[in-house]
This record gives sequence, C-alpha cells and structure tokens, in this order.
Amino acid sequence: MDAMTKMWLSIAAILVMGVSVFLVTFARTKTKGIVKGILSLLAFIVMLTGFLMGLVSIT
Repeated sequence: MDAMTKMWLSIAAILVMGVSVFLVTFARTKTKGIVKGILSLLAFIVMLTGFLMGLVSIT
C-alpha cells in the first residue's frame, strides 16, 4: 500500500472513531432504555471498525 493510501485510510479511521465518540456521548446523555443500549452497541461496532482501519493503515 502506498503512502497516500495509508494517509487517507488513517484519516478515515480517525473520523470513524470520532463518529463513535459522538454516538456514545449522545446515547448516554439524550437517550434511555433500549435505545441507549442499541446506540452504545452501534458505537462500539463503529469504534471497532475505526480501530481495524487504523491497524490496516499501520501495516
């Protein structure tokens, strides 16, 4: 993978992790009940995706 592709992938990973932080913050402050659990689970999945994207950009 060339350097520019690694750069774009790492930037995308950072943005995806930012989305997950927004999701979990929104879930914990504005929602309750089952919606809170679903949004938190979705945020975890999105954060895992961002982590894997970052891992791929390193290698």
